[in-house]
Amino acid sequence: MYALSSSLIRSPALRKGLQVAAANRQVSLKVVSVGSTQKDESFFEKNERLGRKLSPHLTIYQPQLTSMLSIMHRGTGLALGAGVWALGLGALISSHDINHYVTMVEGLQLSGATLTAIKFIIAYPVGYHTANGIRHLLWDTGRFLKIKEVYSTGYAMVATSFVLTAILALL
Repeated sequence: MYALSSSLIRSPALRKGLQVAAANRQVSLKVVSVGSTQKDESFFEKNERLGRKLSPHLTIYQPQLTSMLSIMHRGTGLALGAGVWALGLGALISSHDINHYVTMVEGLQLSGATLTAIKFIIAYPVGYHTANGIRHLLWDTGRFLKIKEVYSTGYAMVATSFVLTAILALL
C-alpha cells in the first residue's frame, strides 16, 4: 500500500516525509480472546451500570397540530392500504359475491343513525387522507409554508375532511 501511494506523490519533500513517518511508526497488536470482548449485558443493562439515564424523547414534547396531523396522515394511509388489501384478499378467498354481504348487513336491521355512523368511521380515512393529500400538493408548489399558514391550512384541512367524510357517509 505504501509503495503504491508513494509512487503517486510528485513532491520529493512530501515523499521523503512520508518515508520518515512510516519508518518511525510503531504498531503493536494484542491478541484478545473472543470471550473477553463479548459482554452478556444488554444495551439497557450497560446504560444502567454506567449511570446513563434513558432520554425522555417523546415524553418531553408537547403535542403540536403539525405533528398530530402528520401522524394521522400516516395512520390513515396505513388504514387505507390495509383496507384495500383486506378487500382484495376477501374477494379472492370468499365464495360469495358482494350482494350476499349487502343482504347480511341489511338483515342486521341497523337504524339509519347507526348505519351512518359506521359509514362515517369507514369513510373518515378516505376524507382525511384526501384533504391532507391536497394540502401536501399545495406545499409541493411552494405555497402555505410559513408557520402561520401551515397551522391555518391544518385547521382548514381538518374541517374539510369532516365535511368530505360527512358527504361520503350520507351517500
